Amino acid sequence: MQLSRFTRPTLLALLLFAACGAATAQLSAPPKETPAPIPRLAIEITGGDENKPIENASVYLKTQEDHLIKDKKTEVNVKTNMQGIAHVPQPPIGRVLIQVVAEGWKPYGHWYDIADSKQVVKIHLDRPPKWY
Repeated sequence: MQLSRFTRPTLLALLLFAACGAATAQLSAPPKETPAPIPRLAIEITGGDENKPIENASVYLKTQEDHLIKDKKTEVNVKTNMQGIAHVPQPPIGRVLIQVVAEGWKPYGHWYDIADSKQVVKIHLDRPPKWY
């Protein structure tokens, strides 16, 4: 009789451990998916006669969607890296105003038509005129 008292709890414990082991095997089994790359617009900014890259320039992207009652305006602000490239994640597609402001350089602003989110826009800045 004492043998049956000990076998029931041990059988229940073994059954519980087996169920837990199967559950954890099912949880860790799904294959890992690589995340899809985020489309980024690259804006290359150079300046001067040597076309040297301009770092730490502020780049502003502005869009405007025309509606009947109220226009929707969006703006994205990014900075250039040491190579003079500003990456804009998930850029707006369509007509975009790109403005560039950098210390010691003439401000720049033009409208561009962005058709592809992986497009590269090249911008050349000039030095401001000297005041005497």
